[in-house]
Amino acid sequence: MAFYQLVKSQKINCTIDELWHFISSPANLKEITPDYMGFDIITQDLPEKMYEGMIITYIVTPLFGIKTTWVTEITHIKENSYFVDEQRVGPYALWHHQHIIEPIENGVLMKDIVSYQPPFGFLGAVANTLLIKQKLKEIFDYRTKAVENQFGRYE
Repeated sequence: MAFYQLVKSQKINCTIDELWHFISSPANLKEITPDYMGFDIITQDLPEKMYEGMIITYIVTPLFGIKTTWVTEITHIKENSYFVDEQRVGPYALWHHQHIIEPIENGVLMKDIVSYQPPFGFLGAVANTLLIKQKLKEIFDYRTKAVENQFGRYE
């Protein structure tokens, strides 16, 4: 079974409090996700801030217009430092996403470490090579631009 990681870093022109306020609000997830993903949060009564144990349910359309239910759990949080979301139901055999932030001179460094395993064994490995890896890169590139639009370009 193949296992992969995507690691992305971005310097952001804001304070750690401002960035934490933005990324810890589940309502902002849609703002940093490409429109073509058809991303809709279907969890009712979404709180303003995430918390450990929180379950969030979405409908996403990651490939070929096929709508998929994705359920994640926020498993770890250290305020102004990191949080982890893990897939409970969805398109991957494994999805573990660490969101790490730390203050740097004139801003914040945000690092994402996504550890994932596509479904279907060998076929999933082929799909990762041909499609999934590039699609994840696209999604995180979009997010980089969306965060820059929110806070300005780091200089």
